[in-house]
Amino acid sequence: MQTLWGSIESAYAISFALEKVDSIKLEGFKKFFTDLPVDPYIKGNYRLRRLSRFKILGDDLIELPHGYLFQSKNYNPLLGGIRREFSELDNALVELGEFKKLIFEFSNYCKLSPGVEIGVHQIRTTCSPDNFGNPAPEGIHRDGCEFVGIFSVERDNIEGGETHLYVAKKENPVFNKVLKPGELLLVNDREFFHFTTPIKPVTAGQGTRDVFVLTAPSLLHD
Repeated sequence: MQTLWGSIESAYAISFALEKVDSIKLEGFKKFFTDLPVDPYIKGNYRLRRLSRFKILGDDLIELPHGYLFQSKNYNPLLGGIRREFSELDNALVELGEFKKLIFEFSNYCKLSPGVEIGVHQIRTTCSPDNFGNPAPEGIHRDGCEFVGIFSVERDNIEGGETHLYVAKKENPVFNKVLKPGELLLVNDREFFHFTTPIKPVTAGQGTRDVFVLTAPSLLHD
């Protein structure tokens, strides 16, 4: 893992850092983004999503029983207070060695305690000439966890989708970058707000942005 730019808060927790994860091959992930269910909680049918939760025990990645996603309105003014249910990640995806590498990289870098629940959100945002896609319809926000990781898998026929980090909502961003495939942005959610700008297609036809968003704790409830 190559650190491109970032800062370290302490010996135990990241503030934020951008990593290029060369050890993870992306090709195996891509087919699992083609059949994601539409996110029914967002108007426009432009976002597709699955969600599962895991914990690490030694060298093993354990998938936990499914749950529902819940955030308060303090963190998500658009969908806070709503019990949201999504399909789980595809079993074949979870069994990929590259998927396990991603979860372990996130856990190791954030120095998570053993057994901490990790939520994995698999998200495709689509756009067309008539319908731009919004990766963050809730605006500048925190997720309500301790750590967030955004791992870019693919950008196809799009411009935009620049990720910003803010110390305060009304200040200028302290970080702004389009995440390239293979880059992992790690963020201390207690210190920073984040946002990603809308995407639009470069040429006629559909454009897509595929990412995994990891959270610790998972934000899922039984």
